[in-house]
Amino acid sequence: MIFEALFIDLDDTLYPSSSGLWGLIRQRIELYLHEKMGFPAEEVTEIRRKLFSEHGTTMRGLQKLYRIDEKEYLQFVHNVPVTEMLKPNLGLKSFLQTLSLPKYIFTNADANHARRVLRALQLEDNFLGIIDILAMDPYCKPDYPAFQSALTISGVLDPRNCILIDDTLKNI
Repeated sequence: MIFEALFIDLDDTLYPSSSGLWGLIRQRIELYLHEKMGFPAEEVTEIRRKLFSEHGTTMRGLQKLYRIDEKEYLQFVHNVPVTEMLKPNLGLKSFLQTLSLPKYIFTNADANHARRVLRALQLEDNFLGIIDILAMDPYCKPDYPAFQSALTISGVLDPRNCILIDDTLKNI
């Protein structure tokens, strides 16, 4: 079988979860819930979990229930020291360069965060594009229309002709 595209998730997939980066983003999400949304500090973890569980991402839940500004939210929660937490991954870079099919980042983060991560890992030249949460709007992974968006953007007509790499089972 000849594959037409490779879709790779970003956070905790292109870099190890042990980096702590996603943990910092989670803390920023909870800080947003407390500082910007006014939820009591002792309730934000449960609120974040519930929004994520019911809506795919905390942001999508906040959009649906509170009509937040998604760009402000994404800027706030991704305000983390990426370059301090991630180092270049030259082995992964070499491996990706051996794959001849088009490669896309497919993430529930935004393209700005994805570019920062790719730059820190020195992988920015290995991907044809970034399919981010704004490109999937109003959906996100694991919603079926989010995957349809990725196929449309990449030009792949048949999902059986692509590969998806993601750290979250429900997205696969």
